[in-house]
Amino acid sequence: MSYTTQMNAARKGIVTGAMETVAKKENMPIETLMDRMAKGTIAVPVNKNHTVIDPEGVGEGLRTKVNVNLGISKDCRDLEVEMAKVRAAVAMKAEAIMDLSCFGKTQEFRNRVIAECPAMIGTVPMYDAVGFYDKNLKDISVDEFFRVVERHAADGVDFATIHAGLNRATAEKIKRNDRLTGVVSRGGSLLYTWMMLNDAENPFYEHYDRLLEICTKYDLTLSLGDGCRPGSINDSTDAAQVEELITLGELTKRAWEQDVQVMIEGPGHMAMDEIAGNMMMEKRLCHGAPFYVLGPLVTDVAPGYDHITSAIGGAIAAANGADFLCYVTPAEHLRLPDLEDMKEGIIATRIAAHAADIAKKIPGARNWDNAMSKARADLDWEGMFSLAMDPVKARSYRESSKPEFEDSCTMCGKMCAVRNMKRVHEGKDIQLND
Repeated sequence: MSYTTQMNAARKGIVTGAMETVAKKENMPIETLMDRMAKGTIAVPVNKNHTVIDPEGVGEGLRTKVNVNLGISKDCRDLEVEMAKVRAAVAMKAEAIMDLSCFGKTQEFRNRVIAECPAMIGTVPMYDAVGFYDKNLKDISVDEFFRVVERHAADGVDFATIHAGLNRATAEKIKRNDRLTGVVSRGGSLLYTWMMLNDAENPFYEHYDRLLEICTKYDLTLSLGDGCRPGSINDSTDAAQVEELITLGELTKRAWEQDVQVMIEGPGHMAMDEIAGNMMMEKRLCHGAPFYVLGPLVTDVAPGYDHITSAIGGAIAAANGADFLCYVTPAEHLRLPDLEDMKEGIIATRIAAHAADIAKKIPGARNWDNAMSKARADLDWEGMFSLAMDPVKARSYRESSKPEFEDSCTMCGKMCAVRNMKRVHEGKDIQLND
């Protein structure tokens, strides 16, 4: 029996290789996985042309996944530097890579990533349109926009961010409701500008069925972008953001009718006390579709530390239903991240994701922590290093300050509580003063 997309296969009762891989990784019965894929609450983004992918699932009952943004720009266009980031991100267990390239040889870089990288690959085709055609934004036609989307899909991209919900009605909300930071989504701002310059509707909203045909042809998962995401905590949960979310919910149902998998993108910047409510609102308005959030960043005053402001928000968001966290690095708002920035961002976001999985009671999530706690109780340093989220950093800290006694550290020395409790239980004497 044939199928068009992973969702179509799930609805037909066809078990695909991607489903088997995800079910095994998640320790989830294949029947449960397929049922949730058929409903749309789990997506398994696997483009037919991404042949080296190691599939992952995003959504209900699954581990919270982590995405890493990278790509070439006009100011930083070294393909080898970005490929090094791709390899490092995969080594650090990021489940997805988003190629946000917006200048020059975007297809060359994209094809190299897709040919080599086993992680899910995402793009924002809108970024590529201006450079692809080498013409002013205003002069790009509807057909040309769709040709760029199909080029990305044909190359093997697993999910594409399309800001189809920022239509003219939502644009009016933006005009009538003052925002401190306006439209901060790059793709959203480009579409908004095109709409204003041409006095026209968003082509991806107006011709949405054409977009769905491309998705079906290549099994491209739609990541419905949040063009009105807040760029400051002042702008969160305003009329424009909510109006767009309502539209995204309607577009989700239309995609599912064509067996196209969907993820919903979300904020942004948001005060901590609004996060749980926003997660509930998205799940309600978008019918349980997987939710993919950037942060949220819980304060605006920490440039250089936004991997921390993001991890705080990401942990709260994921604990309350978000399924997919886009990493934020210390370089956010300041420059293109380098390799070290990327590593810091990945670890911070993985901490947030794992902490949320414990709170969500994902099966097996606590096992890792319990193993680490056992190694600590046993003063098993090698065991601790092997279990650490960043083994290299953990080992380097230990080796940078050697204690007098191997079964302690330089913080507590012979007064180490774990050391002394272990010695007492083993019937050994404790001498603290010699």
